[in-house]
Amino acid sequence: MPGECHAHMIMDGINYKAAVALHRDGVCESAVRGHLKECQDAGIRFVRDGGDAREVSKLAKELAPEYGIEYLTPIFAIHKRGHYGGIVGHPFDTWQEYRELVKRAAAEGADFIKIMVSGLLDFAHAGTLTEEGLSGEEIRTMIAAAHDAGMAVMAHCNGDRTCRLTLEAGVDSLEHGFFMEEETLHLLAEKGTPWFPTFAPVGNLQGCGRFPEEEVKKNLNMQMERVRKAASLRACIGLGSDAGAYLVPHGKGTWDEYRYLQCAGVPEDIIEQAENRIKAVFRRGAV
Repeated sequence: MPGECHAHMIMDGINYKAAVALHRDGVCESAVRGHLKECQDAGIRFVRDGGDAREVSKLAKELAPEYGIEYLTPIFAIHKRGHYGGIVGHPFDTWQEYRELVKRAAAEGADFIKIMVSGLLDFAHAGTLTEEGLSGEEIRTMIAAAHDAGMAVMAHCNGDRTCRLTLEAGVDSLEHGFFMEEETLHLLAEKGTPWFPTFAPVGNLQGCGRFPEEEVKKNLNMQMERVRKAASLRACIGLGSDAGAYLVPHGKGTWDEYRYLQCAGVPEDIIEQAENRIKAVFRRGAV
C-alpha cells in the first residue's frame, strides 16, 4: 500500500469546525488515536501531515510508532497575514517574523516547512480560485529562508502562475497544483518535483449536493487532464489525498486518491518514486 503524503490529522473528513473544537483546551488524544487507527486499518505505514495550529500533528507523530506508522510533520503551516492559511497554521507580517516561525517550527520538532502561497479552489465556480496568491519575490524568499535553515519545503499552491513561480523557486513538493498549463507541467517534469494533485477533496464531492454538480465535475476533469499530461511526461506524481478534508476520511480517503491516480493513468512506479523522494528529502536535515 502506498503511503499517505498529504494528510491533516486535526480534521475528520466530516466537519472541520467540530473536529478543531475537540482540541480547544488541548490536543484530544483519543481523536488522534482514532485517526491513526483508521490509517493502520487501511494498511497505511507512512503519513506526511500538512500541519495545524493546535499541535495535533505534533502528538500524532509521537503516537504514530505505536501504530506502525512513520510520521512526518511541519507542526504548523506558515502563511502571509491576510492570505489563506489560518486553517492550518500561523501568520507572519514581516520577513523577520517569517524566519522566527521557521525557527519555531524547527525547535518544536518539525521535519520540514509547509508554506501557503495561493488560495483554494472555488468549488462553486470551476477553474477559479479564492485568491491569486503571492508574488514571485515572496515565494522565492519563503523557500530560500527555509532552505537556509536546512528544511525542505512543502507548498500549498494552485493556479498556473503561482505553481510556475513556486517550481522555479525550488520547492521540494507541490501540493494540489490545480490549473497548471502545459508549459508549467513540462517544468514540473523537468525538475522532478513531487506533485500531489489531491483529487479526493474534489472527486468525493460528486453527488453530495454541497456544490453545483457540473462545477465539481469540471474541476475534477481539468485535474485529470493535467495529471494525464504530466504522467505522459514522466513527471513525479504521488499519492496525497488531503486526508481529513471534507468527505476524505483518514484511511479510506487514501484509497480513494489511489483510485483517482489510477484513473488518471499514473504508473505504480511513479507513485512509489514520489513517496520515496518525500522520505529521502523531507526527513529533517536532508536539505
